[in-house]
Amino acid sequence: MFNLTLSACFFYGQEQPINPKIQNAFGQLDYLSIAMPENEVNMDFSGIHYNLKINDWSYAGVGIYGSIGGIRGGFFTLGVNAGIQKKLIDNFFIDTGIHFGGGGGASAPDGGGAFILPHFNLGYDFKYFSTTAGYSYINFFDQGLIKSSQFNVAVQIPLSFKHSNFENSEKSFSLDELGETKWNGKSNRNSLFVHLNNLKVTKGNYEGRTIRLAGFEYNSYFNDNFFYYVKADGAYQGIKAGYMDVFIGAGYHFGMNKNRTNILAKFGIGAGGGGGVDTGGGFLIYPDISLEQKLFDNVYVSIDKGYIMSPDSRFASSSFGFGVKYYVDRDGTNSKNNSFSFGKLKGLETIIKHDIYSNAQRDTGIKQDMHQISLQINFFLNEHIYAAGQTAFANFGDAGAYAEGIVGLGIKSNRFFNNSTYIFTQMLGGAAGGGGISTGQGLILKPSLGLDFKLNQNLSIRGAAGYVKAKGGSLSTSFFNLGVNYSFSFLSMKK
Repeated sequence: MFNLTLSACFFYGQEQPINPKIQNAFGQLDYLSIAMPENEVNMDFSGIHYNLKINDWSYAGVGIYGSIGGIRGGFFTLGVNAGIQKKLIDNFFIDTGIHFGGGGGASAPDGGGAFILPHFNLGYDFKYFSTTAGYSYINFFDQGLIKSSQFNVAVQIPLSFKHSNFENSEKSFSLDELGETKWNGKSNRNSLFVHLNNLKVTKGNYEGRTIRLAGFEYNSYFNDNFFYYVKADGAYQGIKAGYMDVFIGAGYHFGMNKNRTNILAKFGIGAGGGGGVDTGGGFLIYPDISLEQKLFDNVYVSIDKGYIMSPDSRFASSSFGFGVKYYVDRDGTNSKNNSFSFGKLKGLETIIKHDIYSNAQRDTGIKQDMHQISLQINFFLNEHIYAAGQTAFANFGDAGAYAEGIVGLGIKSNRFFNNSTYIFTQMLGGAAGGGGISTGQGLILKPSLGLDFKLNQNLSIRGAAGYVKAKGGSLSTSFFNLGVNYSFSFLSMKK
């Protein structure tokens, strides 16, 4: 018994227990109907946002919008949010702020893609969620013709989380050690699914064709069985580059064989289109069932079968996909269905950056610089190696419909220069297209090398240079970027 206890203390490295910090945050779903130029019907625009509370009256975050009504199915944007929330009386509050981003698509008059979207709303706090409504204005100001003032409505849901400093990542603690901290409590189960999907078009202008997609899915569990999810895919083969879809939804998880085998039934709604796929206004529904089998630890292989279609059956397709899923039980030590032996802090980086492609090749043969706004998330597999996912949308350079959805691996050095700086290199690849950029059917590779300079415990400035090459298209050029990195570590429980 004495030897076992001594071995356990040696294994956990005798690290001192670390109390978590609480990051207040909220998710938001919003809707606005945009007046389009030249007597075109309005474009119904819906967004998904995640905002961090900077203090008790201000917030900042990211959001993605997509067309769900009108004639511009496939119109998507990505941007950053900043705003102020100030309580008035009782449960009423003011919410005012601005969203800046880039994007476009579906042959819309989006110019380079850059746009602003300020709002001024009145909200009511129902404790478990809030609603807001008010005035908003949108302007695609880089040679675009979309400019509109309109009413908007939104629902906000608190989504706060526990975290520690990024420097504490890869530290391990026993259950007894964690029991003396504020980590002690119910864990939250999440999963990240990276997959390949195949859409067999059964109705629409590409009837009979198979669109090959790559993407990811993030699940978060309400309880042991029910979960909500966010899913995004982009085409890399089968049609001209440019198709993508984004879904939110809910599902039911049925576990068997001691949770080594799972069946998941899901239903989602979202937006999709582009690449010449006619989805009307862009609103899509997505029923799906999947079967997954445990490989080792928290890693599962999954196959799924579903349908993606517009409610009016203008577009319909049968989907079949497969991929790898990674489960994480985070931010707590207790779970009804799992028995944990220790916890480890895992590093996560969220990077917002501005990319510039030098003389980006177009389908017309013209070369012109292209700018894009980009969101990248890095999950650290160990102290130095990370898995990365990135999405990006053009905002300057007359390519407003261009977008990317890519994944890959990276490696970083230890910090140097008084613990302020590290070097990293990464290789990403995946789907990209639209905006007249010559990416063929959509597959690109994107290696890069860069530096990260720390400003404080959570924020750093990050810059990189690299090369982007399209398979099947003439895009082959250098790029560089500069951005802000928000990094932290979260507790992942282990068996």
